[in-house]
Amino acid sequence: MKKILNNTKGDRWIWLIVILLSVISMLAVYSSTGTLAFKQGKSTETILFKHMLMIFAGIALMYISHKIDYRYYAGISKIFMLVTVPLLAITLLFGNHVNGASRWLAIPGTGFTFQTSDFAKLALIMYLARMLSRKQENIKDVKNSFAPIMGAVCVVFFLIMWANMSTALMLFGVSILLLIMGRVSIRQIAITCVAGGFLVAIVCLLGPRRNLYMTRINTWRHPETAAAGKSFQSDHAKIAIATGGVFGKGLGHSTERNYLPEAYSDEIYAIIVEETGLIGGVTLLALYLFLLYRCVKIVTKAPKAFGALLAAGLSFSLCIQAFANMAIAVGLGPVTGVPLPLVSMGGTSILFTSVAFGIILSVSRHIDESEELIKREGLGVGKANNSNKVVVGDLTALA
Repeated sequence: MKKILNNTKGDRWIWLIVILLSVISMLAVYSSTGTLAFKQGKSTETILFKHMLMIFAGIALMYISHKIDYRYYAGISKIFMLVTVPLLAITLLFGNHVNGASRWLAIPGTGFTFQTSDFAKLALIMYLARMLSRKQENIKDVKNSFAPIMGAVCVVFFLIMWANMSTALMLFGVSILLLIMGRVSIRQIAITCVAGGFLVAIVCLLGPRRNLYMTRINTWRHPETAAAGKSFQSDHAKIAIATGGVFGKGLGHSTERNYLPEAYSDEIYAIIVEETGLIGGVTLLALYLFLLYRCVKIVTKAPKAFGALLAAGLSFSLCIQAFANMAIAVGLGPVTGVPLPLVSMGGTSILFTSVAFGIILSVSRHIDESEELIKREGLGVGKANNSNKVVVGDLTALA
């Protein structure tokens, strides 16, 4: 154990945040899965044990990912993109249907399913970071730079959106942020936004879930006129938050967990606030805000454009998803199927989230090792001058 801790590199605060979120997740999942356990004929301990296995597997993947040089991810990003597009298409055609959406693909011979959009998020962010960093000198070249970037964003966006509008919109927003950071012109970004809006219109008019989208938006905007049962989930989430008070009802004393259909997943934040009150809800929000702050520090210190864009894209994706989940729980947006990263109960989604954290930590590890090397060699004297030139040259990639 001591050897593992000594080999754990990167931002120590992020490691601590991951551990705290994992502990919160185990407590919240154990408290909110009573109804699910009854329906499945299992004990809550059995469900908790399975969830803990996924968390520990995720931490192991995060450890492995952070030990890999982040520049390696640039090399495999193109392969990931080539795999992502057919995977998303296969999911739409042959994936498991739940609530009218085909988001999950079964892994043959394992009994497990995974949400292909989780893999697509990693692939697209890595690909955009690679393309934007490599095309800086001719970023305004439409044919060689802009067209491949816009094409990748729009294709992945459309394929995810057909079954999962909320995830697709968040990924599109992260992609636009990366285009801005990558110095893509305002005109080209506007073209990408127009293309994205056109694709949204197609899905809203022709997609298989178009009626559900409109119902959720109308229910959110006018809950008083919603049909019976349409606002059930959002109403009980608000009740959970309202009855939590300042200090909450206490761990394991939630009542709304027996009514909320996704208490252990989409609405887990409402259960946490009900049991721990305003203090617990604000503390969880503060953890994600602090995570974003630590990630921004990594982005600003990254010596190369690829590392900065990669860390930015992954951190924005995780934090935007977290803020969206919490906003929906308190009624600031229509109900969607967005889980709370590393807190909601999930299977392979926890693993993909953990890999994303590992990649961010890989960038942080590289920064720390570079700074240690600079201190050890003593820049400014003797042979260290050569190292100084390399570092300064690398920093110009972000200028």
